Amino acid sequence: MRILFMGTPDFSVPVLDALIDAGHDIAAVFCQPPRPAGRGKKDRPTPVHARALELGLDVHHPTSLRNDEVAQTIADLKADIGVVVAYGLILPQYVLDAPTHGCLNIHASLLPRWRGAAPIHRAIMAGDSETGVCIMQMDAGLDTGDVLLRRALPIGETETTAELHDRLSALGSDAIVTALATLSDLTPEPQPAAGVTYAEKIAKSEAKIDWSAPAAEVDRKIRGLSPFPGAWTEIDGQRVKLLASHLAKGQGAAGTLLDDDLTVACGDGAVQLLRLQRAGKGAQDAQTFLRGFALTAGRTL
Repeated sequence: MRILFMGTPDFSVPVLDALIDAGHDIAAVFCQPPRPAGRGKKDRPTPVHARALELGLDVHHPTSLRNDEVAQTIADLKADIGVVVAYGLILPQYVLDAPTHGCLNIHASLLPRWRGAAPIHRAIMAGDSETGVCIMQMDAGLDTGDVLLRRALPIGETETTAELHDRLSALGSDAIVTALATLSDLTPEPQPAAGVTYAEKIAKSEAKIDWSAPAAEVDRKIRGLSPFPGAWTEIDGQRVKLLASHLAKGQGAAGTLLDDDLTVACGDGAVQLLRLQRAGKGAQDAQTFLRGFALTAGRTL
């Protein structure tokens, strides 16, 4: 099929590769514009932009889709179908209508649970036991379209957002290739009204750890916010990101180290910190971190 591809972050790159490997014709790639990044704050192409250039594809990165020039460009593509995955802009109706078969979205949740911007983070933070991907026929609503295909997978007890992100990207890549190959045989299923939840964008204000919360909640927050924006606590007045953890045995005053191996008491139970990152430093496993930051039982975070 002749495809209009719209995506921006790392999550979308395997999908683009899978479509090409399956023999589809990418009419054009639309992604977010380059943004300032790195110490020099120079404009850096998004992951999809960079991959599309490597593949020699036609790339567009408008700041808005609501102008006549972009509309004409999309119309001139004469695409059979649009594939949208984590693009980052709301699609006007003309975009949804431009391809012959409309636009399909790869959404990283089991709709209608976790519509919105941060479904992977929210699933882990909420303690969901499973998640998945849905191939959805896009409409004007926010992730409200009919579902053509869904694939589920379990969430690991110690899994981080980064790890689940990669598994869901691979699952979505396989699912969209299957959906396109069997499109005429798929029956659109309206999403039920029951069970709708919204995955609000992650705010940095959420990332500070409250050690008085139950250990299960603290652990889910650490894993759900890893690697970005990164849950954090203060140690000796320094902000330290907490990137991996698991539940541990123990009880004590909230925020107190229960041993010399970074087991921290919570409001109920405890967590052991496995991976940390100081400001301006790279991420480190717990033992490496402790060699440069002596922390022993009885200290309070």
